[in-house]
Amino acid sequence: MAMTFDEAVAALTGPGGPFEIREVEVRGRPTRVFANTPPSLRALFDMLRARPADPFLVYEDEVWTFPEVVAHIDAVANLLVERYGVAPGDRVAIDMRNYPEWIVAFAAIVSIGAVAVSLNAWWTGPEIEYGLIDSGSKVLVADRERIDRVGSSLEGQGIRAVVVRSEGPLPPGCDHLGDVLVPGAPMPAVEIDPDDDATILYTSGTTGHPKGAVSTHRAVLSGLMGFACRGVVEALRQEPPPPDATPAPPTTFVLAVPLFHVTGCVPVLLGAVLGGYKLVMMHKWDAGRALELIEREKVTNFIGVPTMSQDLLSHPDFASRDTSSLKNVGGGGAPMAPDLVRRIEGSFSGHARPQLGYGLTETNGYGPGNVGDDYVRKPSSTGRVVPIMEVKVAGEGGEALGPGQVGEILLTGPMLIRGYWNRPDATAEALGDGWLHTGDLGYLDEEGFLFIVDRAKDMVLRGGENVYCAEVEAAIYEHPAVHEAAVFGLPHERLGEEVVAAVQLRPGAELDLDHMAAFLKERIAGFMVPTRWFLRDEPLPRGATGKILKRQIRDELLAGEG
Repeated sequence: MAMTFDEAVAALTGPGGPFEIREVEVRGRPTRVFANTPPSLRALFDMLRARPADPFLVYEDEVWTFPEVVAHIDAVANLLVERYGVAPGDRVAIDMRNYPEWIVAFAAIVSIGAVAVSLNAWWTGPEIEYGLIDSGSKVLVADRERIDRVGSSLEGQGIRAVVVRSEGPLPPGCDHLGDVLVPGAPMPAVEIDPDDDATILYTSGTTGHPKGAVSTHRAVLSGLMGFACRGVVEALRQEPPPPDATPAPPTTFVLAVPLFHVTGCVPVLLGAVLGGYKLVMMHKWDAGRALELIEREKVTNFIGVPTMSQDLLSHPDFASRDTSSLKNVGGGGAPMAPDLVRRIEGSFSGHARPQLGYGLTETNGYGPGNVGDDYVRKPSSTGRVVPIMEVKVAGEGGEALGPGQVGEILLTGPMLIRGYWNRPDATAEALGDGWLHTGDLGYLDEEGFLFIVDRAKDMVLRGGENVYCAEVEAAIYEHPAVHEAAVFGLPHERLGEEVVAAVQLRPGAELDLDHMAAFLKERIAGFMVPTRWFLRDEPLPRGATGKILKRQIRDELLAGEG
């Protein structure tokens, strides 16, 4: 018999449960943690040693079994210590596309007590150089494309580089991985404390220089265990299948987002490690290729930004591909329009359910989540948390607000970063009181479901009225001609700001703006309806994590008017 959400949480997190919660002191603060959390990321990756010789990583036509991946991790860890002198606490950067070697390098780095610095593979040479210098990285593990962008500067910075999937001459200080790797070399012995630094992930950098968000082993693993607990909670809430039901395919994740992004690294990669699941890797996002892989590899879990789910549903091959293996389709990184929730619920050939998570780099991706019946019932909500995390909606004085009252969303729990690398002021501003100040606006309802109204900085102040962009975008997405939309403010002499929308239409669609205005006025207040529209044939610009770059669109429009 299925359980309620509260019953499932109590059964799993109570004394003796698989996700038992205890209170311990973390950096001087009493903190609720999962008692069975692995002590370090090294211990997590050591779990792979007990797996059979089944496929673990599938990349294009390559198949890496669990033992093969473990052997590569051991050899790279040995290489970093013996050849390059990497010691616990040293920073080692990774900068490459989604290759199996990214995963091997990450596992090797954290297993020897070093800090894995995930650099954005879309960065230019100067941006890569900034990340290397800012983090103080000792070694860079990269593909040839990234080395071609930055390699000439490495020797002057005293940084050694290991280059994967490359041939031919390299800049000074760079080695081909195949030339220096010793197959069969053992994993070096090292002691790692749960509160030692493990990762540095750089924020998107849409304003100013990116900041390096530093997480400990405990923080990364707490985020991972939060995802795992929520998954089991949802499983307990489902009615068990009848005895004569066809067995479900084994859990298989598809990696559609970059590994340097927290979503790709924690819930997808580390989730596959924790569960012993097959991970199907995509070199870059392509909806047609994703549909092919879902069918071929019997993918059960698709995690990406909402536009990726929309791309799948809109692709010409969608109807002809077998997607019956999918159980969950969704992800995070942006709000999902209610119309898209409904389309996911009824469009896939199996029983795929919509899901959404609200997490940040600073929370190791974990946060409130919404899935299945709850999501269909409350498609505008990003869901609720299991009790390892606390959510508070605060007023201007920091006081907790009641249900339905809009304020800043604050989060706390053991999955929070310990701070920003070499940025004490930014750390104090974001985390000084033990709560992460997200800068997002939202409210909680009576059931504890979180509703995100908007980013505070994205809010348009139009003639004294607050216009929340996410609400306007959700209404625009209801129109059948719209494929992508971004709403933001532009300066206006009388109103202060006016509401503006940039839209990419579906192929072959046309849009009458008078009709659109009438369409929106049936759904949102008149002052919220955009007064200026910019229609585009090409996709809206996006950052490496898939988020629409509103600032870039806005700056382009302002430059065109100047």
